[in-house]
Amino acid sequence: LLILFPQQSGLYEYKIFGGLADCPPKLCADVYMDLDFRKEWDQYVKELYEETYDGEKVVYWEVKYPFPLSNRDYVYIRECREMDVDGRKIWVVLAKSVTVPQCPEKPGIIRVKSYKQSLAIESDGKAGSKVYMYYFDDPGGMIPSWLVNWAAKSGVPAFLKDIQKACLNYSKSA
Repeated sequence: LLILFPQQSGLYEYKIFGGLADCPPKLCADVYMDLDFRKEWDQYVKELYEETYDGEKVVYWEVKYPFPLSNRDYVYIRECREMDVDGRKIWVVLAKSVTVPQCPEKPGIIRVKSYKQSLAIESDGKAGSKVYMYYFDDPGGMIPSWLVNWAAKSGVPAFLKDIQKACLNYSKSA
C-alpha cells in the first residue's frame, strides 16, 4: 500500500506500508544497512560507499536515472537502532541528507540536497516482517511527471520485491 502526500513544492512524500514474507526483521535491517551487498542487488546503484568525515559516518550514493535524465547523488547520514516498544522489537533506520566539504558536487550529476527517510521493521508474527517507510527527496532539475508517476506506481513496489529477494539471497550467502 502506498500513500502519497503532495507538498506545497509540488513534490510528493511517500508513505509505504508493506509486508516481506520469509524475511525476519533483523535480516531485513541487516540487508538494508549492508551497502556492499546493495551494490549486488540494486540495479540503480552507480556508486555507493560509506566514509568517515570529522568522526561522522557519511554515505555517498549515486543513482542511475533513465536516459536522457542526469544521474542523482546523495550525501547522507543514517542510523539503525533496535528498539523495544512495549515488548515489541522494532528496527528503526533514520537517514537524512547532509553537506560535507569532502563530498563536493560532481559535474553532470544533480545533487539531491533535501532527502529524509524513516524505516521501521517489525515481525509480522510469522516468519516475515511488516515494513513502514516514510520517504521524501527533492530530485532537483526538471523531472517529467511520467517518471514521478512511474516511481510511485512501479518503482516502490518493485523495490519491496527486490529487497525481499535480496533477503533470501543474503541468508544463503551469510
